[in-house]
Amino acid sequence: MVDVADRAGVSVKTVSRVVNNAPYVRQDLVDRVLAAVTELGYRSNGLARTLRSGGATSTIGLVIEEIGNPFYATVAAAVAEVASTHGTMLLTASSEEDPQREQDLLLDLCSRRVDGLLVVPAGFDHTFLRVEVEMGTPVVFLDRPAGGLLADTVLLDNRGGAEAGIRHLLARGHRRIATLLDSTAVYTMAERLGGAQHALAEAGITGDPALIRDGVADPDTAAHVTADLLDSADPPTAFFSTNNRITVGVVRELWRRGSDAALVGFDDFELSHLMPRPFTVIRYDTRELGRQAARLLFQRIDGDDSPPTTTVLPTRLVERGL
Repeated sequence: MVDVADRAGVSVKTVSRVVNNAPYVRQDLVDRVLAAVTELGYRSNGLARTLRSGGATSTIGLVIEEIGNPFYATVAAAVAEVASTHGTMLLTASSEEDPQREQDLLLDLCSRRVDGLLVVPAGFDHTFLRVEVEMGTPVVFLDRPAGGLLADTVLLDNRGGAEAGIRHLLARGHRRIATLLDSTAVYTMAERLGGAQHALAEAGITGDPALIRDGVADPDTAAHVTADLLDSADPPTAFFSTNNRITVGVVRELWRRGSDAALVGFDDFELSHLMPRPFTVIRYDTRELGRQAARLLFQRIDGDDSPPTTTVLPTRLVERGL
């Protein structure tokens, strides 16, 4: 603003009045200031002005696990949609399932004075956010709960969905059901495995440890593990995959072999209806997960100080494939 004032031959106060559309500024001064603004490429720093006044920054932060995963991309799009209705910009970052990176990102967003935070947790200890929360920064967790911090949370019915999927297979006569998962260190994976095991125990079936395979992080690994299980002495007749990427790998291997093994997979995904063989997915509204969390956050930003809540979104079984 000093540069603009110098170029226009006016005071800094006059520049401030012009760029903030204040009334009663002589037109010739307005013209000189605007000409200087154009010539110098001046833009007002809204964040600096907000910090100086102690007001809201009209920004919120979202930390997700993997920005390339369609699940998280859909969540981010839904949050951005809600944020836009509040005239707020969304800043999105990916923790890559690294708790230290997650902490660094969240504290960086806090240093930028975002009005609130949405977090898909990578770690199990979020006490580092307690001071920020006490200072008035609202935080909402989604998909997974926080560790050591009482906060609003929006979850999926992971356990209930898994139970329904296994019961679906049991009702069709399957007793040897293999479960493929990424890592039980991840809350959603642990819940889905727990739901599957509960449904089997409820049916009087003792789970075979050989049928539980973890460390399945991508479609290629899922296809390899599926092949290994099918080649075993006592192969499974059905598979339960705990996320969409695992499902793709299992379908690929079953199709390659012409296997008639059944499959239930958690998470629906784009073009699932075009997969080359029938299977069942445990579906839920991914956009609603993001929308619910964002709405909760803006309620807190607007002054809602009621006790934190936990919202659990339902799942349902849907048939997919050709």
